[in-house]
Amino acid sequence: MMPLSARRTFRLAAVVALSLALAYGLAMPLPFFAPLFALLLTATPAPPMELKGLLGLALVVIVTLGIGLLLTPLLDKYPVTAVLIIATGLYLSTHVSIGLRKALVGALLAVGFALIPAAGLVEYALAVTVIHALLIGIGIAVVSQWIVYPFFPEDVHAAKSPVPQPGDAVDTHWIALRSVLIVLPPVLLAFSNPALYLPMIMKSVLMAQQGSEASARMAGREMLGATILAGFFAILLWFALKLSPNLWMFFLLMLLAGIYFAGKVYGVLRSRYSPPFWSDVVVNLLIMLGPAVEDSAAGKDVYRAFAVRFSLFIVVTLYAWAAIYLLEWLRSRGSSARLHVAGSR
Repeated sequence: MMPLSARRTFRLAAVVALSLALAYGLAMPLPFFAPLFALLLTATPAPPMELKGLLGLALVVIVTLGIGLLLTPLLDKYPVTAVLIIATGLYLSTHVSIGLRKALVGALLAVGFALIPAAGLVEYALAVTVIHALLIGIGIAVVSQWIVYPFFPEDVHAAKSPVPQPGDAVDTHWIALRSVLIVLPPVLLAFSNPALYLPMIMKSVLMAQQGSEASARMAGREMLGATILAGFFAILLWFALKLSPNLWMFFLLMLLAGIYFAGKVYGVLRSRYSPPFWSDVVVNLLIMLGPAVEDSAAGKDVYRAFAVRFSLFIVVTLYAWAAIYLLEWLRSRGSSARLHVAGSR
């Protein structure tokens, strides 16, 4: 029997690569969503959800993303009120992700408040297309899990994951504030040009939902390093794909890259960086490479679009670093003030 860590490595890589091949082969809208959700659903070692769970998740997606459609006309008539509701929704979504440990539901709720209104403000059909892409992408990711899991199963004693405990209320509060500060500016920018800023919103949502308790300096270095490394691998895969631009080559390249990154995540390949760092690299890679492939199919200037997208990713990462540093400074200052008052008594 193959070691458990090796099985997890090949399972994650195969699910991501297969979902990518199915999404592009079926010509689904925004196909990079499928491997992205494959990563989010498969990274935590566990058996795939059953059909009942998939239907329940689809219902959650419809409800959470439908909130964004309801906000679209409100943005047009009462923009200030709508922005305040979006900020409140981002705050609550982080409480769901970190406080209640429902990471996927919280991420979908954040997408519903941030991504869908930005798309719907330009065109209602665009928002509906994004929702369809998310639903189909999740379905493809789960089907890919069903296909791959029998070949690389969990151990019987390892298949049952421990029930996640709720997060600390104070830490969740600060992480939720951080999430609002990180995601809201890209959302406001997207109101002027959704096509340009939608990938940046997706990146900022997933980045802000992380519950890292690392220091601001360490968190900033990891976020910036993951973005730059993802850009390097995106360029590398793009030029490798140009050697034979077809779906099979795309599948094999993503499988190869997935094995390398999954090996880092599960400790098969030694690394000085944490598993969340490598997961963040893959997330950034998919968000950069997917739109580049679609730009090429649409006849756009791929290199210019990639340069703009990569520059925006660097900007939003630096901004997120500054937001984390500011909140950490305010938090430490508040703690010092409370200790000083307590000492004076």
